[in-house]
Amino acid sequence: MTLAITRRTFTSGLGAILAGGAMGGGALAKQPLLARVILDNDFAGDPDGLFQLAHHVLSRAVSIPLIIGSHLPAGFSSGHDARDSADRAREVLSLMKLDNRHQPMAGAEAPIPSRHGWQPSLASAAIVREAMREDVTEPLIYAAGAGLTDLALAWLSEPRIGKRIKLVWIGGNTHAGLGNPGSHADEPEFNFSIDPLAAQILFNESDMEIWQVPSSAYSQMLFSTADLEELAASGPLGAYLNNRVAAMAEMIAHIPGLRQPPMSDAYVLGDSPLVTLTTLLPPMQPDTTSCRHVLMPTPQLLADGSYQPRKGGRPMRVYTQIDSTLTFRDMQARFRLHQLGKL
Repeated sequence: MTLAITRRTFTSGLGAILAGGAMGGGALAKQPLLARVILDNDFAGDPDGLFQLAHHVLSRAVSIPLIIGSHLPAGFSSGHDARDSADRAREVLSLMKLDNRHQPMAGAEAPIPSRHGWQPSLASAAIVREAMREDVTEPLIYAAGAGLTDLALAWLSEPRIGKRIKLVWIGGNTHAGLGNPGSHADEPEFNFSIDPLAAQILFNESDMEIWQVPSSAYSQMLFSTADLEELAASGPLGAYLNNRVAAMAEMIAHIPGLRQPPMSDAYVLGDSPLVTLTTLLPPMQPDTTSCRHVLMPTPQLLADGSYQPRKGGRPMRVYTQIDSTLTFRDMQARFRLHQLGKL
């Protein structure tokens, strides 16, 4: 996804354009998109995915061929989480008057039961079709903010998609040495726990390129409650999103055995890096230059969510810091422009 354009070639090319006269009015319309981005999230769960969805569909830099609603972990499952997630995504798109552009679909309703006991889902079949297209040139990115069931099913169905998709995943425990001093995982990270086997298949067996945003990075994406209240006053979309955050707090308060969290002046919009890493890139050499990552061999992902170093593993990115200022300023600006009918 990186263009081979240097400052020198850009300057010389710009000089040639200026010498030849101004560009026609339709030139910008012919600019290629950065990528095709498939969105996969548990939209019926934590509302951070709804903020990401609303933000992503207002991006002009990518196309979104599929939106997949995915299931929750077994302990939170209703048995129809994926359908509920697709329905929740439709609510947001309808509120934004974008339901004619996107038709969310439900993914698998349960984790992969065993390595050899799997069946493809309608969503996994759609992923394979999109990945195997020959009539498009934009790279394909899979932006996942929850479990990885449907992508793993797609790869099991057609392993050739591994070289044709880049996975950007919000999930997984902190890697040793990459979190804050003293930080460690005392239990499997939430998104990993949705379908541990699916994550293991993609890390350990597939040849898919992975950009991971683990818990130590996505937990930095704090959005203040004052900003939430301002967003709620800005229009129907902001009010809806703020209400979903309030409903989440109410739901947590009524889960038996779950400790009530203390009052806080911030909320984690942990899925928003999916927008940052796929759309908020500089034009000449598009890469995630405002964020920080380390490059490492893809480790062996174990059943408890921990990592075992693996020499010779394919390179993967592990993000350690996301540009939250850029992300949230862009999100709020796009929401305002959309409210004004300008986006």
